[in-house]
Amino acid sequence: MTDASGPVDAGRASSPTGGATATVEPVMRASGLVAGYLPGVNILNGCDLECYPGELIGIIGPNGAGKSTLLKALFGLVSVREGSVTLQGEDITNMKANKLVQAGVGFVPQTNNVFPSLSIEENLQMGLYLRPSKFAERLEVIYDLFPVLAQRRGQRAGSLSGGERQSVAMARALMMDPKVLLLDEPSAGLSPVRQDETFIRTRRINKAGVSIIMVEQNARRCLQICDRGYVLDQGRNAYSGTGRELADDPKVIELYLGTLAKDVDAAK
Repeated sequence: MTDASGPVDAGRASSPTGGATATVEPVMRASGLVAGYLPGVNILNGCDLECYPGELIGIIGPNGAGKSTLLKALFGLVSVREGSVTLQGEDITNMKANKLVQAGVGFVPQTNNVFPSLSIEENLQMGLYLRPSKFAERLEVIYDLFPVLAQRRGQRAGSLSGGERQSVAMARALMMDPKVLLLDEPSAGLSPVRQDETFIRTRRINKAGVSIIMVEQNARRCLQICDRGYVLDQGRNAYSGTGRELADDPKVIELYLGTLAKDVDAAK
């Protein structure tokens, strides 16, 4: 594990799946990001992040740490004032969202993440509006990952539960076969049972070959399933390491995991 001096250089130490030592290009890298919503007010103050092919990256931290802002900066929804974002070595800093989707970045926001008046299958069709000729091919893949959606394909998305909507939102983002999937608080507002289902589904998507960067308030559960994690505090990297290292580190437990547990309890 490392502290604020910098992230773990996992790609040069070993492959994400534990294979032989090799130099691997990150699928997505953020370097020294400074960003915010208002002129002169920065939420991010020099964030770094690396996600290697096949990895599930978890981003945790106290409320107001800049977790969701980091995800939105990666997806071009918040202007990056300093630093850079690259996708497989190509600069995508401040690229428009539609161009990022074309380039291979999927994004699932925490709220308002489905078209409520459309059916499940129509929502999935909207996810592939840039490549309509691939619809049948991708639909088969998605229904294999989300069999319940196949069974209820004609149901209106607005009639679904929160967990079911989250499934539709994830599935729609996967229709474009992204190189990396960005998830913003996928378990927020869900019951404990639905939260577990969401984490299991997220890991299954990752095991299917999709690199994932996930912001999550349920820090302990996030660290249980992620390959590596970053702890943000006041818009900066406070700690980084494997999920197990962070979950077992006394400083992280004392300074962050206890605080995060209180934050979650207060939100209920």
